[in-house]
Amino acid sequence: MERRSGGRGGGTDGGVMRRIVVTGPESTGKTTLAAALAARFEAPLLAEAARAFAEARRAEGRELAADDAAPIARMAIAADDDAVASGAPLVVCDTDLVSTVLYTRHYYGPAPVWMEDAARARRGDLYLLCDVDLPWIPDGVRDRPDARAAFHRLFAETLREFDCTVLGIGGAGDARLAAALGALNASGLLTTAGPR
Repeated sequence: MERRSGGRGGGTDGGVMRRIVVTGPESTGKTTLAAALAARFEAPLLAEAARAFAEARRAEGRELAADDAAPIARMAIAADDDAVASGAPLVVCDTDLVSTVLYTRHYYGPAPVWMEDAARARRGDLYLLCDVDLPWIPDGVRDRPDARAAFHRLFAETLREFDCTVLGIGGAGDARLAAALGALNASGLLTTAGPR
């Protein structure tokens, strides 16, 4: 299967899929923003693997543990492979493997080398880092309402470590979507990927 080539893990102008990754701490509107962008650009949406896995574990009556990090990463890799195989010119990701690495490190210690290597190889073309300017909404999976600012800094540091192209996104509701659209238009990413 052809993988992406080019700078910062991004695609080239030769019809290779582009990835927009919406990322950031818990309860910052990532899923809502990712869904709105996918709808706007008629692009596939890659759902957050960790959330689906955590919800399944919670339904089984257990919390996530260190040995869950690898299956979560493999779920994300499989979804990414499916997106590549689809031939879509643009995919919107509700987080990605960089987030999996960050949370694995935070909760369980060093991430496996293969996971970090996969995160680097599958980097998005552009990361929209959501600010913590939205209210905390508990949902049974989220667990760090008082640590969002610290996690925002940790996301920024980790995205720098992985040499990701990052734009900060803030604002509520339509303003957040407008900020994301403005950032995407200014980035030039959309000139070679999918409908506008």
